[in-house]
Order: sequence, then structure tokens, then C-alpha cells
Amino acid sequence: MPRLFYGALITPSSLTEYFASPRALLCVLDTGMIAWVVDDVPPSELQNELARHGLLDDPNVDIVELKTGEFLMPGFVDTHTHAPQVPNLGSGQQHELLDWLSEVTFPMEARFSDLSFARTAYETAVRRIIDCGTTTCCYYGTLHLEATKVLADIVHSHGQRAFVGKCNMNRECPDYYIEPSAEDSLSATRSLISHIRSLPPSCPPNVPPLVQPILTPRFAISCTPDLLSSLGELARSDPNLAIQTHISENPSEVAYTKTLFPKETLPPPPYAASAVSQKARGTYAGVYDAYELLRHNTILAHGVHLEEAEMELIKARKAGVSHCPTSNFNLSSGCAKIGELLDKEIKVGLGTDVSGGFAPSILRAVQDASICSKVVAMSAPDKPTRGFANRQLPIATLLYLATLGGAHVCGLERAIGKLSPEYAFDALVVSVRTDAGNPAVWGADLDAKVHVGASGGEFGREGGRGKTETEELEGMLERFLFCGDDRNIRRVYVQGRLVGGKEYKM
Repeated sequence: MPRLFYGALITPSSLTEYFASPRALLCVLDTGMIAWVVDDVPPSELQNELARHGLLDDPNVDIVELKTGEFLMPGFVDTHTHAPQVPNLGSGQQHELLDWLSEVTFPMEARFSDLSFARTAYETAVRRIIDCGTTTCCYYGTLHLEATKVLADIVHSHGQRAFVGKCNMNRECPDYYIEPSAEDSLSATRSLISHIRSLPPSCPPNVPPLVQPILTPRFAISCTPDLLSSLGELARSDPNLAIQTHISENPSEVAYTKTLFPKETLPPPPYAASAVSQKARGTYAGVYDAYELLRHNTILAHGVHLEEAEMELIKARKAGVSHCPTSNFNLSSGCAKIGELLDKEIKVGLGTDVSGGFAPSILRAVQDASICSKVVAMSAPDKPTRGFANRQLPIATLLYLATLGGAHVCGLERAIGKLSPEYAFDALVVSVRTDAGNPAVWGADLDAKVHVGASGGEFGREGGRGKTETEELEGMLERFLFCGDDRNIRRVYVQGRLVGGKEYKM
């Protein structure tokens, strides 16, 4: 039966605009797809609108009416996180990247050879991430095939949309946590791909499966040339297979990568080399390009220290960048110049990068992305008047990066990322009410109680200026993005199914 949602709705339109409707009416079909949305339906017109859609006398119609201070928005898309690192949240803050891997991360990930431990850890990790409002997540597993199968199974059973990959890593790793050969790594990768693609379908035919496999060379340093070559061949044979890896996170990492892959040792690309690829040859991005791992469905995490030639190559290959500001701050990696990437029309989404990032919520990534852009702007010698480079990111852009921007990076922009007809209903019911229990958020119900905003009387107008209902809703979004947490996320839906949030009961 169709389900209707009536109340405030916010959805991104572009990098610079979003749509906010104080009283929208949205219809979700049994398939989990959005059938239609009516933007402005006053209470006096609700019955008439239902009659226009033939639903007025239908006893099977379920209508969800949102309260004052609640609104619908698209679910968050986390384009980069490490599921086996959730137990390490808050640990190793004193390290930079390479030391952090050896001292903190690899010892924890090695424990996932124990399937009992893996199952417990992954159940907890996936539940936390969903309840933080992440409806789509790009997961790195460990190098362990069976444990990563467990991760894929758990994600699928919880109804989250996700990409799940087994790390490829056969060098520059400790003896206790390394794959024995390129052949073993590739064989396990093929097995995982088959396993994930055999999971029962959970979406209508016109929507990609909920859980998809993704090639996951951890980063160039951890892969021998023959392993990268084999992964490139696998990618070439399967154009729909997404790829995720790291790039230019830390200056030491960049320098070491160039040492391991001198440009004269890189294989010539099998396709005609363009001026762009020739210029970038010998760069970090050029390494991935040489092995055919840089393409339209490649997700590159971090990109803090990208060279100009690399940015041009990433744009030419139509790859996407996962901006992980919390991790970049925490591991002292630097401030990614996201505005410059956006001006070059490179796809950008947000990533939590747990546990380099110490929070599993995209809300924290939103907040740190805003601060990162301000730091870049304050450090810039010139103050531009147009574009995104060297300017702070506005609310519309932050919302876009957390939702539709992430969908573009994942190649899902025609299925998710906004609340529009023919899109999957991957959505959050957000509450900025007092009863949400978050003391950092001034409740919208308090606005009405003390007569602030559009509903206030003569003395409730802030500075004498009244707010429209749309302006009030925009204010609620800003409060949520900068002060909200999982307590403000009442319900999480994926493909129309309730899968998480504070009101979810397993």
C-alpha cells in the first residue's frame, strides 16, 4: 500500500541551492520508490489533494504526519569509511597516517581473522552507522575474505545501501597482517564479488542492488605492481565494478608512493595517452591511471595534497573524491582544497573515514568540512568573489556534499540523493524538537512557546523582522547540520523500508 508523508521537506537541488517546503505531501510506493511529491499543501487542502490522487477513501493508505520541528530529508551518503576500525574510535590521536596504521589500525584489523569477533564488531558498527543517518555507505573491510563476507551479509540483513570491499594489500604491511601474494589477493576478491552478487535482490529492477561489491586496493603503497595490474585487468573486464582507494592523504605517503612507483617503471596505458595523462604520469593519481584503476566509478579518499596535473586527470577520468575532513584534521594530514575541486567540476562527497575520523556520523564531517573551508579561505592570499575556491562552503553546498554529491561519487545519482519522483525513498525523519533530547539544539517547539519566528506576535519578531515558514525551516536545517547528532534522527528509511533511527525497534 502507498505510504504518505505530510510535513516539512528539504532536498538538495544543486551545489548552490536546495528546496525547502514547510508542508509537502510525498507518496512512497510499495517498491520503495517515490511516486510523487506536492510541494505546498495547506491543511485545508490535504483532503482535496488526496482526492486528486484517488486516495481519499482508500483504507489502506498510511499517512505519516510530521510534527512541528520535524522534517524529511535525503539520507546521508558516506563515501569512505572502515568498518573494522569502529572499535578504534578515539584511539591513536597522537599519530600521523603511516605511524597510525602500524601502531593502531593494523593490529585491530588483524583481529578480524576471528569470525566471532568480526560478526560482533560488524553488527555493532553497521547498526551505529545506520542510526547516524547513513543510508548509503562505502565500506572497507579487512584483507580477510570470510570476515568481509560477514560484513556484506550484515549490511544486507539490516537493509542499508552499501558498497563492500575486501582490502588488497600484499606489501608494506606487518608480517601478521598481509596477503601472501597477488594471486591470493585476486582470488579472494573474485570470491567476494561472487558472494555479494549472489545476495537476494532487495530493490525493483530499475534500481541497483542494495549491496554491491567494490574493488579496494587499500592504497598504492600496500599493493605490488603485479597486484595493481591484476586488479586493473579485473576492472577492465567489468566496467560496472566500482573502485575505492586512498590518495594524497599525507605528505609522507605521497613521497613514499612516488619512490615505490617511479614513472619510468609504470606500464604504458593500453589506451592512447592524452596530454593530461602524460602530464600526470609519475604522480600518485598517475599510478592508479597507469594500472587502469582511475575511471568514472573510482572513489578517491582524501585528496589533501593533489597536484594540479592530478586534478586535471581526475576530472578527465570522471572519478570522484571523498572529502574526509575530520580524519584529515585528526591525523594532521591537512586541509583539502575542496572548493578548487568543485570549481573544476570534479565530483565530491563526504566521508567519515572511521577511525582516522573519530565519529561515525556524516554530521561531524559536515561540520568539519565547513571549518576546513574556512581555514582554507582564511589562509588564501586572494579573496575571490565567484566560485568555491578559497571561500567557505555555504549550507546548500554542505547539504549537497552529504547527500546528492555523495550519490554522484557512488554513481547512484539517478537513484538516490534527493526526494523526487522516480527516486528511491532513502530518507531521514529529522527532529529538532526539545524531546529529541539533544541539549545542543534549541528546540523548534520552544520557538513557538516563546513566540520566536513566523508564528510569533509583535514582540516575537527577531530584531523586529519576522521570518517566513520557509526561513524557519532553513534555520532548522542549519541547527541540525551544526548541532545535531543521532538523537535528532527519528527514523531512517532505505528503499522505503524503516531500517533505523531512535524510533526503530528491531
